[in-house]
Amino acid sequence: MNLKKSIPAHPVLLAVYPVLFLYAQNVDFTPVSEALAPMAIAGGSSLLLLLSLSFALRDRDKAGLLVSLAVAIFFSYGHFSEAMTGWASRLGEVNLSPDVMLMHLWGAFLGVGIYALVKTRRDLRALTNPLNVVTLCLVVLSLARVVSYELRKNTWAHSGSGEEAEANVVALGEMDTLPDIYYIILDAYASQDMLEEIWDYDNHEFIDYLTEKGFYVVREGRSNHTITFVSLASSLNMEYLNYLGDELGTDSKDRTRPYQMTQNSKVMRFLKARGYKFVHFQSGWGTTAGNLYADRDIKCGNVSEFIGVLVRTTILRPLANRFISHDRRAVVLCTFATLPELQRVVEGPRFVFAHILVPHPPFLFGPAGEPLDTDPGFQPRDWSRYYLGQLEFVNKKVEVLVEQLLSEAEIPPIIILQADHGSRLGAGPPERIHSEFHGILNAYYLPDDGQDLLYDSITPVNTFRLIFNLYFDAGYDLLEDRMYFSRLNRPYDFLDVTDSLRGT
Repeated sequence: MNLKKSIPAHPVLLAVYPVLFLYAQNVDFTPVSEALAPMAIAGGSSLLLLLSLSFALRDRDKAGLLVSLAVAIFFSYGHFSEAMTGWASRLGEVNLSPDVMLMHLWGAFLGVGIYALVKTRRDLRALTNPLNVVTLCLVVLSLARVVSYELRKNTWAHSGSGEEAEANVVALGEMDTLPDIYYIILDAYASQDMLEEIWDYDNHEFIDYLTEKGFYVVREGRSNHTITFVSLASSLNMEYLNYLGDELGTDSKDRTRPYQMTQNSKVMRFLKARGYKFVHFQSGWGTTAGNLYADRDIKCGNVSEFIGVLVRTTILRPLANRFISHDRRAVVLCTFATLPELQRVVEGPRFVFAHILVPHPPFLFGPAGEPLDTDPGFQPRDWSRYYLGQLEFVNKKVEVLVEQLLSEAEIPPIIILQADHGSRLGAGPPERIHSEFHGILNAYYLPDDGQDLLYDSITPVNTFRLIFNLYFDAGYDLLEDRMYFSRLNRPYDFLDVTDSLRGT
């Protein structure tokens, strides 16, 4: 190989690699469009810098090493900052945060590296091809993971396609009498008994408000599953997902199947076949970040979870934290504000699905809705203060939303207020952890005395089975209400905790 003809591709490959690697690790719940733009920006910027320095230095190998050094420092900063979270040091009377220390240290590394490379008289051509090979291998390994995912994805691409497509059984003239359906997920909203037991918090004022408005609040609110993407896939497909432990393996972390089940759910297909418009609110997170099957996929924020995580790995992390928190607050506020407007801007009937990421951390709101000066990685010691404050904010927003939905609707709507899992913030013996993970808010507004068919132990897996039977005469059997515990690091390692939660 002729070293004189070596081309320093490693700066561009090294710039693309961190974005591609992050995408490959999260490919099962990140649209490829999220990764293409930052890859183009990173690769294009490094190429432009490479060409500029090659022209200025008249040495493309030296220019390549300078650009790769800058890229490595740029993309490594956030990882070290994350590892140093909670560290602190003092210089006299001045507190030195991890970011202050790292900024000086990384600046020194960059300065020394630039000086050494610019001043060296050594022939650096021998380093170019090995660096090209190493960075190319890194890129290929990440691409292999993406290709592997796409092959698996095709296996499940037609999830549910074995079922016959449901015919539109509602005459056009009858569509004017169908109620809108609002399925609103309040992430990690704990049940009343868990709020009382864990934090001695009385939520009866909010529960009484819902009851006075005609909601049936399930007294023994429990989720069927404890991981968001499993729980949503379960409720939106009216089935338990514990069989995935056998199909995927209890060690698997592959989210492909439940993500696609959430995107192209049985509930959505059932309602669209009956003339409903599917309106989806983008949460900015994972399985509900967007939905290609929606008639209207409403985006409120500007920063997706993928972009937020990516930026936090870079040297932009100190500046990005505040902006990301501001954007996440905007998503929540926009979702609450936009939900009641759909009655005026989207022709009905409508099936509206909104996964709202509160009161789940990060803690962005105080009790009155005031913004909290915290970054996305904030880990408070006093969980109860922040969680309960954010829960009080959610209560206020839900009350306003309910008033608007009920007062402005021409036909009384169906409203489901439900959590995907419990608060998941406490600790203790297994029995208490199971209770907290599964204890959820579960409330229904079913017009025309629909609440008469509800019962105090109904779980999300039966939510739409009961509603479809009541309003569409669907003939679904109600399933036994059971609870399957699992953790995020082993989402398909299910433990049936039904009997222990019921005290039997």
